[in-house]
Amino acid sequence: MSLPDTDLAYLEGLDVVYQIEAEAEAGMTCVVLRDWPLPAGFSHTTVDLLVRLKPGYPDVPPDMWWFSPAVQTAGGAALPRTNVTESYLGRRWQRWSRHLSDGQWRSGVDGLESYIALIRSDLERWIPAAA
Repeated sequence: MSLPDTDLAYLEGLDVVYQIEAEAEAGMTCVVLRDWPLPAGFSHTTVDLLVRLKPGYPDVPPDMWWFSPAVQTAGGAALPRTNVTESYLGRRWQRWSRHLSDGQWRSGVDGLESYIALIRSDLERWIPAAA
């Protein structure tokens, strides 16, 4: 499965040029953004971000995301629902178990841009705990 044109245009139009990989694995499309920046207050300044897209995407929403290396607060505290490590693309990834609410994903409207905005929003939510 290749990415929709809207996702490709979004990724190509980002202010920062990331090394982006899209690869199929186990029936999913794995999108990796290398050296993706984290807000201040976390254990790393950049990580690799993995988003796994199910068949049927973009009508079917993504579910969860993964970081490598694993992320904690700058003080070393674990963040909720991030304690599972999984293997994809020959690497170990920290799973961020986050799920969309009913109606939160709008088929035909949402894509990687809105999902990455959701990831950023979730990270920013933890900054006070990380500071």
